[in-house]
Amino acid sequence: MADSTLAASYRTFRRDLHQQPEPAWCEFYTTSRLLEELEQREIDDILSGPAIHAPDSRRNVPGDTTLTEWRQRAREAGASEDVLATIGDGFTGAVAVVKRGDGPTIALRVDIDALPITEADSDDHYPTAAGFRSTNEGYMHACGHDAHATIGLGVLDRILDSDFAGTFKLLFQPAEETISGGKSIADSGVLDDVDALLAPHIGLDHPSGKVVAGIDEFLAVRQFEATFTGESAHAGARPEDGDNAVQAMAAAVQNLYGIPRNSAGGTRVNAGRVGGGTASNIVPEESFIEGEVRGETTGLMEYMWDHAEDVLAGAARMHNCEVDIERLGDAPSAHSDAAVVEVVDRVARQMTGVDTVVEYDSLGGSEDATYLMQRVHQRGGLAAYVGVGTDHPGGHHTPTFDVQERDIAVGIDLLAGVITDLAADFPVGGAAAT
Repeated sequence: MADSTLAASYRTFRRDLHQQPEPAWCEFYTTSRLLEELEQREIDDILSGPAIHAPDSRRNVPGDTTLTEWRQRAREAGASEDVLATIGDGFTGAVAVVKRGDGPTIALRVDIDALPITEADSDDHYPTAAGFRSTNEGYMHACGHDAHATIGLGVLDRILDSDFAGTFKLLFQPAEETISGGKSIADSGVLDDVDALLAPHIGLDHPSGKVVAGIDEFLAVRQFEATFTGESAHAGARPEDGDNAVQAMAAAVQNLYGIPRNSAGGTRVNAGRVGGGTASNIVPEESFIEGEVRGETTGLMEYMWDHAEDVLAGAARMHNCEVDIERLGDAPSAHSDAAVVEVVDRVARQMTGVDTVVEYDSLGGSEDATYLMQRVHQRGGLAAYVGVGTDHPGGHHTPTFDVQERDIAVGIDLLAGVITDLAADFPVGGAAAT
């Protein structure tokens, strides 16, 4: 999958990140490498650590043991001690700011975290054959975020070497896979002067040579963990003395899937991980559900959430148990603006390496870039979520996922062209200023 159209330095960078995948809020090595690259360039401002996060908006952050483990892994892989100190307890990610006189402020958001999936080790899996398979066993870049980070770096270089006029902000966002990193960056204020935001994604079942100028129809999502607590007892001698937490959990699972549909649009619910109990002869006193609800709009997701809370509480009461419901990550719906989509469409149609362009397509899932898009929209700016096709041999979130490296170069060319054209098209001061 190597291709000479992607510069060797970017290929090396991408493969380095691919070998060191890190989960949400634990992207210590990745952040260190990003900051190392940014510091080698003539950039006006480089922000990291708590400066790019609203601390109260960080969600689903791992516990101290997990953070300490991944910090040590990063240290052993060569992460900077200064960077590790700045990041602290998982304030990962970075923002680069380039100021080039009067003009709009345009931002590019790329995500950087990986997934808890064991990467394929067969010889027909290219990262294995080429020697850059994940070294963090049990984790891999199974969604292309290593490619996204590389695209961001390449676009930055193109902007630095262009006649771009205005301000360019490059956001390396953590914790997308747990839909918990976008909100803290949005709430930090780093986007409050942004006139136009682009958020790209590679693949999404679109083949090499295809560009989706604007992805719409995001499913708003909320993830949760419900912990049921009952009373243990001897399952043979005195079962009546117990309050069965697994029964409460089972009732909740069954009834979650029975939440009524809504005529206003599509809805989803899933109990993705469940468990409980300690032994077959003990009435279980604890159980849990890790699940999620989704909706075609934010309002529909809230409809599902309200019903889910009722279901969980009712199942606990039915079996004389208590339930603690913790909201984990979530993301609203959003839309891609036609004015930006038109520019993406125009640039893509003029590019070598692109043979198919569609204006709009549905994501079919959820993404917390929507928090960033909403923040820009709320301040009068524009936003678009852009798809860059690639022939990935395995589906997203599978052990055999990989990208065609030449499509990283396509992403760099596309987004750099869109950003320079957007800057030229905007009035001085930009949309958000007016």
